[in-house]
Amino acid sequence: MVKFHTATHTYEYPLPAVSLAYFLRYPNPYSTHVLSTDVISRHFDPTTQRLHTVRLHLKRSKLPTTVLKLLPKGILGGAAGGDGKSFVLEKSTVDVREGWMETESRNLEWTGVLSVVERQRYTRDKPPSAERVLEETQGQPVVGGLLGLAKDENTSVTTTVTLHSRFGQPKLLGARRREEVGADEDAGAKRGFFSSWSTAALQRTIEATGVTRARNALVKSKEGMNVVLERLRTGGVVRAVEGMRRDHELVVGGGEGSWKRVWQQGRDEGDGDLG
Repeated sequence: MVKFHTATHTYEYPLPAVSLAYFLRYPNPYSTHVLSTDVISRHFDPTTQRLHTVRLHLKRSKLPTTVLKLLPKGILGGAAGGDGKSFVLEKSTVDVREGWMETESRNLEWTGVLSVVERQRYTRDKPPSAERVLEETQGQPVVGGLLGLAKDENTSVTTTVTLHSRFGQPKLLGARRREEVGADEDAGAKRGFFSSWSTAALQRTIEATGVTRARNALVKSKEGMNVVLERLRTGGVVRAVEGMRRDHELVVGGGEGSWKRVWQQGRDEGDGDLG
């Protein structure tokens, strides 16, 4: 059985700013579990005018208590308490000319217990016209860079999370093995029925727990994006990168409370600078 969770959101910023914030979103005060991000590949296709990027994120992970109770200790290995680290593979394509960005993120660990694939599509709600750009800039450089034309531009994002648990499914038997067990199929039919029912129930429980976590993660993800967008608005890329540096230092020695205090302090200072 496969479960899905879909959510939509609108950022009051143009697509170039939102796509930049997406690539600068780790670390931030709402993603204290993200330890590192590495770019595996990145290339720009001159024909399609699209930017393709593959990144690998290392995150702290903790299996929910509900799931831990269902798993044999032998499967957990060194992560008997459910604590550990896991990799997430992220692929993205940006087309600023057509006004969209598509991303896909999937977990690389515990896929047998629960496979999670998150797909997002960002679209520009109102593309700027050439006449409007000339009118607002009057031939001069755009003040605020990527955010300079954000007066009436929004970016919508639709997120779809697919969750699939294969926990408890036996490996497929080879032809010879199937012949050997063929004679015992009738005797074990009743037992197999209850075993399948139990396995399906476990999978549904794991997937339901995953949906709850995905829903909560999306809320934090939006808050983290808003942090980065606010930094870009008040100080451009320089302030966003400086914020990333501070956040990286805090993720080593601070806690979630420290992160949010520093973010609020920086936000207040930025607002004061704007007068």
